[in-house]
Amino acid sequence: MSRPRPAERAERLRSPLLLALWVLLGFEAVTGLWLFTAFLVAGRRPGESIHVVAGVPLTAIYAVYQWRHWKRVAPLRARPDYVLGLVAATVTALTIATGLVLGVVWWKKLPYPTALTALHNIGSMLVLSFVGAHLAAVLMRLGATGER
Repeated sequence: MSRPRPAERAERLRSPLLLALWVLLGFEAVTGLWLFTAFLVAGRRPGESIHVVAGVPLTAIYAVYQWRHWKRVAPLRARPDYVLGLVAATVTALTIATGLVLGVVWWKKLPYPTALTALHNIGSMLVLSFVGAHLAAVLMRLGATGER
């Protein structure tokens, strides 16, 4: 695989798909932390509807982004950025899946299953950790190799 030119990388970083993914992922992170904190403090989940509704386009955009990303970076390599990326992608997929199930429960106005809610909350925090670690590892690799 040839190394991407700086212009190609810059173009990918400005792509509408990646920007939409970052906006929705950021929105879901902020509203999810808000819901988690509000429930612990007040026993309520203000803003829950918008969090659930935004999860649907996030799911579609993440699936398309991840498909394109994997086609570009495959095959898996024994490097920290790849391993962290694989963990981040797996945890993100599981967190989105649990979120979609919880969204159906929310839609039907049923009580949330405690174990599934805990899995979604813990997964959300792992997503933030591993996506950040993956990006840091990629940036460190690029800095070490002098790529831009």
